[in-house]
Amino acid sequence: MECPAVARRSVFGSLTVLGDLAQGTTPWAARSRPALLHHLGKPDAAVIPLTTGFRVPRAVLALANRLLRKLGADVPVPRSLRGDGELSIRQVAAPGELPDAVVTAVREALGREGSIGVIAADEEVAGLREVLVGAGLPVAGPEELRSRVGLVPASAAKGLEYDHVVVVEPAAIAGAEERGLHRLYVVLTRAVSRLEVVAARPLPF
Repeated sequence: MECPAVARRSVFGSLTVLGDLAQGTTPWAARSRPALLHHLGKPDAAVIPLTTGFRVPRAVLALANRLLRKLGADVPVPRSLRGDGELSIRQVAAPGELPDAVVTAVREALGREGSIGVIAADEEVAGLREVLVGAGLPVAGPEELRSRVGLVPASAAKGLEYDHVVVVEPAAIAGAEERGLHRLYVVLTRAVSRLEVVAARPLPF
């Protein structure tokens, strides 16, 4: 229904449709360009893949690309022009160790420049807020711009960017909804400088 509504606005003109199918998180999101173009009423339109980016560092994108293969989205593997950036994975032995590991990750990030986004499955956010505030860390919601540390539910992460991102328990994000792996792909690509993954469960990528 959305596609015909868009197409009707450009009956006699040209239309450029830009988007990343891998970031489609709704159950009805398009999985291939031909399907999308069919709904737009333009099955023979030109498709030009944009595969080179500069926002996400190469190290971060390499991890996200490992997940990309599981998404079932008909998109080429992207590459980054940026050779900088950092990726680290902090695997703890038991779920009970996860809160302390998140606190440590945030404290270490605060020792560097830039904004920090802590992203977790929606149902984990309230508990994480208590832990971070209890540790004396300056944490705020994604809409509060004055804090260096934003605590963000995974469902609200699309479109946001942080210098340093701490992703908490990727398996919980992936398992929270029908297209949870797509949601996790969005979350992993929010970092513009550094990405740290903190997990107690096996990683879904």
